[in-house]
Amino acid sequence: MAKKATRKAVKRKKALAKARTGEAAKVKPKPQRVKADAKAAHGELPQWTPAEVEEAFRRFQAAEPEPKTELTYVNPFTLLVAVVLSAQATDAGVNKATPALFAAADTPEKMAALGEERVRDMIKTIGLFRNKAKNVVALSHKLVAEHGGQVPRSREALEALPGVGRKTANVVLNSAFGEHTIAVDTHIFRVGNRTGLATGKTPFEVEEKLERVIPAHYKRHAHHWLILHGRYTCIARKPLCERCVIADLCKWPGKTVAA
Repeated sequence: MAKKATRKAVKRKKALAKARTGEAAKVKPKPQRVKADAKAAHGELPQWTPAEVEEAFRRFQAAEPEPKTELTYVNPFTLLVAVVLSAQATDAGVNKATPALFAAADTPEKMAALGEERVRDMIKTIGLFRNKAKNVVALSHKLVAEHGGQVPRSREALEALPGVGRKTANVVLNSAFGEHTIAVDTHIFRVGNRTGLATGKTPFEVEEKLERVIPAHYKRHAHHWLILHGRYTCIARKPLCERCVIADLCKWPGKTVAA
């Protein structure tokens, strides 16, 4: 048992070293990558074994032990607002607008008092800002009226708030309250399908599969590891397989794993 654990540790270190030097894998030419993505989108990739899933998250943990959301926030309420604002927008773009907003209103009471017009003016650099301002003020009123000004800790109550869907609720539950939820955004949806780790036609299907295959001891940070992997390595047009820490485990046929 000790020898087996040692072999796994050596394999993990080698994989991380190759990723850091940009030698983990090579991507194939564009036509082959397109075919590989089409194959992945149809759920035709081989399934991962439990041992492979365990090894992948062991590597994610070794590379980034304490991953965190890249959204700037100061409490559960401001996190909720930031996630609502991040829909169809980048975290960087949201972070440019929220410091002034949160300085003026870091509680539902203050946000409701601020009003839709002022909120709209403060977030106008963010896409869909008019509708988002409406939702932020409306959810603030609802939090005050129905939850005593506190962000609820149940998915159902969160999803009942204006502008809050399942993904947003899962992010808040995970980042604010430490729940073992997985919020499937475009990045995680892509990673799940492209690698074969969790294939699905919808975000919910991918979420359900990830919930089933990810070991319990990794679920606290699984959401962040996967989203960061999709945001910075397994990117949409041409993934950076040469510095991927799970290149040898990934089932995507659009790359060649280095020896």
